[in-house]
Amino acid sequence: MVARRDPALGSTGRWPVAFGSLAECILARSATRRALATLRDCHSGSRQAGANYRPAAYAPRKRRRRRWWFIAMFALPLWSNVSVLAQNQVIDLALPTDNDALFRDGGPAFYQSIERDYEGVKSTPWEGGQYGFVRDPVETPEGIVYTRFHEGIDIRPLQRDARGEPLDQVRAIADGKVVHVNLVPGYSNYGKYIVIEHRWDRSRYYSLYGHLSAIAVRPGQTVRRGEGIAVMGYTGAGLNQARAHVHLELNFMLSHRFESWYNACHKNDPNHNGIYNGINLAGLDIARLYLALRKNPSLTIPDFIAEEETFYKVTLPKSRHFELPKLYRWMLTGAAGTELPSWEVSFARSGLPLKIEPSSQRVTQPELSYVKKSSIDYSYLTQDKIAGRGEKAHLTEGARQLMRLLIYPD
Repeated sequence: MVARRDPALGSTGRWPVAFGSLAECILARSATRRALATLRDCHSGSRQAGANYRPAAYAPRKRRRRRWWFIAMFALPLWSNVSVLAQNQVIDLALPTDNDALFRDGGPAFYQSIERDYEGVKSTPWEGGQYGFVRDPVETPEGIVYTRFHEGIDIRPLQRDARGEPLDQVRAIADGKVVHVNLVPGYSNYGKYIVIEHRWDRSRYYSLYGHLSAIAVRPGQTVRRGEGIAVMGYTGAGLNQARAHVHLELNFMLSHRFESWYNACHKNDPNHNGIYNGINLAGLDIARLYLALRKNPSLTIPDFIAEEETFYKVTLPKSRHFELPKLYRWMLTGAAGTELPSWEVSFARSGLPLKIEPSSQRVTQPELSYVKKSSIDYSYLTQDKIAGRGEKAHLTEGARQLMRLLIYPD
């Protein structure tokens, strides 16, 4: 098909429906201005529009409709595309509350402490509010190992009323869309919580704000960075007024088929939060990301994840239902188009997926293909995803079940 030349659209005369770069958007915006100027001249009956031009009042109705269709269908979406493209290129994160001590000492002034009773000794260490394996210490021959993983960060309040109730406003950490709101504290360990979807690097990420006392947004609502969305609280299991905080996560989504998988595997435990159940969200180290962005504002999430250490790898049977490489294409490495029989997925110790590679290994179910050497029982190091020691290390049945989520229903 030959493109019709139009001086208002430049040399190609084609509609710029999709743009591959910001430069193309800017050029197209310039073309839009020229096109609108041409229409304006035509509408006024100016000489620049041509001596044979008839004023709009006498123009055929179809012709007038085409002009307005041009403005509505071309000019307005163009501005929207420029805005979205600019948003997707930069990760500009704000802290969710006024507490910015993370950027000073990052210790007890920022993190909410936990209550610990270890071998009869009670304490309230602030370290338990950090991301990572920071809870439930166990004595081993190699020393104390913290066996419970905390997938986000707990930020303490700065303001309380006369009764001790937290007053801190909770804000969106970046531009995005509210995709889930849980208003019933008993429906989740997060208590009342919000999930917001963000789009960077052509992928979708999900910030989660937990233990809220009041929520000011609804699903489907667009929010801007720094916009108030809730009030800090202490809803959810195991909290009290003294330990009020906002629990913050930034997550990958594992599968959009989560609900079917969950209903098949957890028949006696209803899921009230759909695909935004915490099991289906894998959190990265958001505190470290904040600090890394302070040093390098142009840092991308793929670059940030590339710095994570691979602790274990799992080989999965090839499946058309495997969504992870579609949701996060940057995870794919190697010859993605080859017809190899399986995928090998690399994971951080936390269980966060890091990389996906085609594999020649033939498997009929998820199999452990690598684990970092350690003399400590792997169940302590991986939240019971891997059991055994040395060459006897293997996936637990619970881990196999979770890995099946990635390729469910195969």
